[in-house]
Amino acid sequence: MKKLLYVVFFVVSIVIFLYVNNHWLIVSKHVFESEKVPASFDGLRIVQVSDLHDARFGDNQQKLIAKVQATNPDYIFITGDVIDSNRYDLQQSLQAVKGLVDITDVYYVLGNHEVATNKVSEIYEALSSLGVHILANESTVLERDGERLAILGIEDPLMGATTEDMLDMATAYLPDDMFKLLLAHRPEMFRTYVKDGIDLVFSGHAHGGQIRIPGLGGLIAPGQGLFPKYTAGVYEENTTKMVVSRGLGNSSVPYRMFNLPEIIVMDLKKK
Repeated sequence: MKKLLYVVFFVVSIVIFLYVNNHWLIVSKHVFESEKVPASFDGLRIVQVSDLHDARFGDNQQKLIAKVQATNPDYIFITGDVIDSNRYDLQQSLQAVKGLVDITDVYYVLGNHEVATNKVSEIYEALSSLGVHILANESTVLERDGERLAILGIEDPLMGATTEDMLDMATAYLPDDMFKLLLAHRPEMFRTYVKDGIDLVFSGHAHGGQIRIPGLGGLIAPGQGLFPKYTAGVYEENTTKMVVSRGLGNSSVPYRMFNLPEIIVMDLKKK
């Protein structure tokens, strides 16, 4: 009897552990401080949501939507894999998006899973009909009090173009000295973003390394292999910084460990 109780306790503990690791939403806050931030955009708050896949956070994603709303964002960036190609259910994925567009303007770039469905046009049309700003190798310029900054977005390389070419398209009509925010799904292309002189990059894709080992970081990530370099947090090289979201959901590997689902909050500050 005692052995059976130990087994039951162990199984229940594992179930609780896995549930918490995959459903306990956290908010990670960062500040980007630079002389290049236009003074009129000082204090701008961006919330990043990434890699939802088919994860669920309450009925109709209400826990996720409420968590984002509580951060009081000026803009919301979705950095790809809003759907899962292995369990494609666009209407389920759109539940979260429907709530997010009611909060503020939402900007979106696709990830590899959208491309893998071969339904990119369908996904773009559905998101656009909700009012999402789709950035497909293009940019938009925001203006406040005569000052401007650019929001850029590039598609996933699975669409057939190189990251370099997509960045060239997105920056084609922008002044070199304009402050640039980039939405790009893949963090492993960081050196390319650096080479292009992007100021701040928002990325995902790595799922935090899926399993995070204390003191070592993520275990594995697509495009980076074992013990990947870019899995979570902020990375800096030259004048470029990249924030990598651990994301919200899972794909081929169904569980996270020591790797809570994450919403990113990034505040811009004029130095």
